Amino acid sequence: MTTPGPMATPGPLNPVSRTALSVAHVRALESERPGGLFTDPYARAFVTAAGYTPGRQPGPYALSLANYAVIRTRFYDDYLLGAVADGIRQVVLPAAGLDTRAYRLPWPDGVRLYELDLPPVLEFKERVLAGQGAGPRCERAALDVDLTGEDWGSRLAAAGFDREAPSAWLVEGLFVYLTGEQAAGLLDTLGGLAAPGSRLAHERGRDVSAAGAGDPSVAHLTSLWKGGLGTGLGDWLGRHGWHVETHPLDAVAARYGRSWTGTGPDMAGFHLSTRG
Repeated sequence: MTTPGPMATPGPLNPVSRTALSVAHVRALESERPGGLFTDPYARAFVTAAGYTPGRQPGPYALSLANYAVIRTRFYDDYLLGAVADGIRQVVLPAAGLDTRAYRLPWPDGVRLYELDLPPVLEFKERVLAGQGAGPRCERAALDVDLTGEDWGSRLAAAGFDREAPSAWLVEGLFVYLTGEQAAGLLDTLGGLAAPGSRLAHERGRDVSAAGAGDPSVAHLTSLWKGGLGTGLGDWLGRHGWHVETHPLDAVAARYGRSWTGTGPDMAGFHLSTRG
């Protein structure tokens, strides 16, 4: 598997937003692979529109990151479909990036999905999807917000989000790019919106102080990592009204018929939490 390096951007995306193109590249490769864990029919279009060109030959940590993104995508697909199968009808994707779950997953009737991200990301995404003739398979609302600001919760409520009804949240690949203060602030706002019975999925808190050491092919990514709440993320959630379940990465990989041979203790798996 080839992993992405630095690339041309389709517009004024900031460095963290540009990482969504790296994820799209990995999803495109997996979608084109026989027996892939998922199919994202739009991922290749994002890569092409962005003028992506592969970076340097990937090292072992870069390959691990790519494999991790594949397993993560399928795990979160299953999490969201399980939540709506249990009757939840509000889905929220903070920092949605180039996620196309609104367009590719088989949603039941009545689901309303909210995508939150910065304006340049959403503008690029809308332009590419329109060029593909794509249409969402559920009711979709895209909100241009800054998740490190203070008003995104009120923007979500104004768009029709019902804070009295349970919701399913997916914070995919974001916390590692935030400071501890920013991560706690986002979770405080999220917790104020999540009714009892709401669900939350994200990567486990991890120590990224030595992430990618010795692998220069990922320096353009790991240099952006701030670590969020680190290994204390699960404990923070437990103290703030969430019941936290931990899903180790090797067990998740085995569930999908993949063996996890990645490097780096910072890729430790996932948390699925329920609001008490």
